[in-house]
Amino acid sequence: MERCEAYQIKDPYERKGQWRALLDGARALRVELGCGKGRFTVETAKAEPDVLFIAVEKVPDAMVVAMERAAREGLRNVFFVDADVNQLPEFFAPGEVDRIYINFCDPWPKSNQAKRRLTHGNFLRLYRKVLTEGGQIWFKSDNAKLFAFSREEIPCFGFALSEVTDDLHADGPQGVMTDYEAKFYELGTPIHRLVATMQPMEQTENEEQP
Repeated sequence: MERCEAYQIKDPYERKGQWRALLDGARALRVELGCGKGRFTVETAKAEPDVLFIAVEKVPDAMVVAMERAAREGLRNVFFVDADVNQLPEFFAPGEVDRIYINFCDPWPKSNQAKRRLTHGNFLRLYRKVLTEGGQIWFKSDNAKLFAFSREEIPCFGFALSEVTDDLHADGPQGVMTDYEAKFYELGTPIHRLVATMQPMEQTENEEQP
């Protein structure tokens, strides 16, 4: 346990604007929202050792499993934060993050739950506060309704969509999978994916928060 605790950042607010000091020469800083047990986190970090990965997860048991995975691989470029997504602007400085991963988040299917979806405009405003100019959101989901909602919502908040697909693995596995994604693939469940690139956008006053 002591070994994997070294992967947890317990003072994220104090690191605001200084995250890259965790990895000398980091060419990019990427954040994963809801890393679960860390399969995607660890395999992606292992493939790009010069990129700093920060995984945000508010379920302690899942985060411990993810940290243990990172420890077994001896990784030095991935760290974990126990926090809610709405705190991102509190511990990342403006323009500090190059990419945000949102993989298989809760779809919150009821109409009165829309504001809780991680691709809702309230959250997109928060992402804009920490992403660098031209920064990206990489989004994957097995939920067709959430994906349809996201395709409409995301461009309304200053993001250009690309690489949009409703069946990512139609021709075989593509990219690093999460644990959930691997199960969905085995079941033949289509995986939806898109990339959203932040564009210049005028800031409005009295922005609604999540």
